[in-house]
Amino acid sequence: MILMKSLSSKLCFLAFFLIFCSCNLSGQSKSTLVKLTPPKGKAVAAFAEGCFWCSEHIFEELAGVDSAVSGYAGGKTKNPSYEEVCTERTGHAETVLVYYNPKVISYSQLLDAFFSSHDATTLNRQGPDVGTSYRSAIFYKTEQERDLAKQAIRKWTPSFKNAIVTEISLLTAFYRAEEYHQNYIVYNPSSSYVKNVSMPRFDNFKRACKLKMKK
Repeated sequence: MILMKSLSSKLCFLAFFLIFCSCNLSGQSKSTLVKLTPPKGKAVAAFAEGCFWCSEHIFEELAGVDSAVSGYAGGKTKNPSYEEVCTERTGHAETVLVYYNPKVISYSQLLDAFFSSHDATTLNRQGPDVGTSYRSAIFYKTEQERDLAKQAIRKWTPSFKNAIVTEISLLTAFYRAEEYHQNYIVYNPSSSYVKNVSMPRFDNFKRACKLKMKK
């Protein structure tokens, strides 16, 4: 147990160090507000399930998903920076905005991916990442999405040993995170965090997921 705690602390430090370096290299210090109107024939959905590096990579591998954007939702500060979100005082959660084709993959199937890709029973925590910005949350845009989210919780409750603590909230705004966060796993495959946290989580998801993946 002591070894595991020590490893988690080291991973958190390494992740922070990498982010700090990226911040200094990046010219974009703030997030940008994203319009929530999808392209014609497409749809958007927003999910928070811990580190958005992992979540973005997971959703983008699903057939029917065009892209996933890392960003922030559920808070009160306009155009927050990553550093501000990390203070846990803005109220935001690391979130992915998923652009998808509803003729190929449904919102309910995205919810299945959501619940099979993280632990929805750990309050304000995913793995080594701790804080309200890492909370489990479904941000709905319509009453139908809200109802489907509640149905999904009932469906997935028997799959977990502990109670699901996923928040269901109206999506009022989504802010695209700084560019160095976008497709982070693709551009930083040698990152210690990616190798020790992100990819093991992705591999677990692939084994558990029953949805069609991209080739």
